[in-house]
Amino acid sequence: MKFITNSQTFSKQLQAISGIITNSNTVPIVSCFHFHIDEGLLTIKATDLETTIVAKMPLESGRSEGIDDVAVPSKLLLDTLKSMDDQPMTFTVHPENFQIDITSGDGTYQLAGQNAETFPSLPVVENALTISLSASTIVTAVNKTAFAAATEDMRPQMTGIFVNFDSEGMTAVATDAHKLARYRNASVKADEDINFILPRKPITLVKNILSSRKEDCDVKLECNATNVAFTFENMYIVCRLIDGTYPNVKAAIPKDNPNHLVVDRNSFLNVMRRVALYASQSTHQLRLSLSDRELTVSAEDIEFSNNAQEKLPCHYEGEPMEIGFNAKFLSEMVGNIDTENVELTLSHPSRAGILYPVYENEDDNKIDILMLVMPVMLAN
Repeated sequence: MKFITNSQTFSKQLQAISGIITNSNTVPIVSCFHFHIDEGLLTIKATDLETTIVAKMPLESGRSEGIDDVAVPSKLLLDTLKSMDDQPMTFTVHPENFQIDITSGDGTYQLAGQNAETFPSLPVVENALTISLSASTIVTAVNKTAFAAATEDMRPQMTGIFVNFDSEGMTAVATDAHKLARYRNASVKADEDINFILPRKPITLVKNILSSRKEDCDVKLECNATNVAFTFENMYIVCRLIDGTYPNVKAAIPKDNPNHLVVDRNSFLNVMRRVALYASQSTHQLRLSLSDRELTVSAEDIEFSNNAQEKLPCHYEGEPMEIGFNAKFLSEMVGNIDTENVELTLSHPSRAGILYPVYENEDDNKIDILMLVMPVMLAN
């Protein structure tokens, strides 16, 4: 195997898919890239046994010369390319021992490659349901929900993102029981009901790859009972789904919330960040005091005699109320809303608060974002 390519182009392609590789895996060969060459086209594969990424890359020059496949140590190759100038490089694999020679400019590097026969095969998504959607839709859905997924494996289903497609549109939901984020898009519809739970690591990797594209592109999504695959441009990504039943999130969302607060998002976020510095480091408790035209945000740390309070203008309809929230959770949610103003609806200090973006343009209502955060008990 021998091919010539540009070092920086090659490095960017490898970096994009390297996030799935774990060097601590019990199967040593999956810490490698799998290279396959065929008529001037290099196919690069990486896997962690749960997710597999395949990227195709055209070459300036390439031929097999007795060997079509090789497993290449990923970390050593990436570290070598990272500090290499932008210049042509020649990659040669010797068929007798899989030794890899890299020449670029005045440099020569030798890596110990491996026989790729034992590299895990690509999963086949059989009897799949298929839907097409834009890359920007996937990026937005992940950005607006993934942060709310659980990080502990006590309930594996809650570590992922629940996705549903039906005749009314697409819904993505994530929750850890303390906070919940839901994204709906009425423009992406399916003829039949499709739902699955995506693991957070691979879907975040998909999102990062799509985000790096300069232009939006179409993505073909295929899924069956065990796997989901994404196909776009030169990439194919397939991952194992999380098995199990996702919690009934509809039951967790209060339906009657008569108290409505509308406030400038940036001002609210900055006030929370400042005041939260004075909150207890164990509870991170913020107190919101709501009245007709004024919102007061306060926090205190009794142990260290620290306290802070700041007021900001708002529009509030409802009964005067005091309610407590975890500053980290509430700030994270407000930070994931893009509109100028944000709406917080409430029913009682002991029930969840619901955040919405306030859209100026009615056309934006095709995208529906809801974020729920559970209150904390206020210390008197």
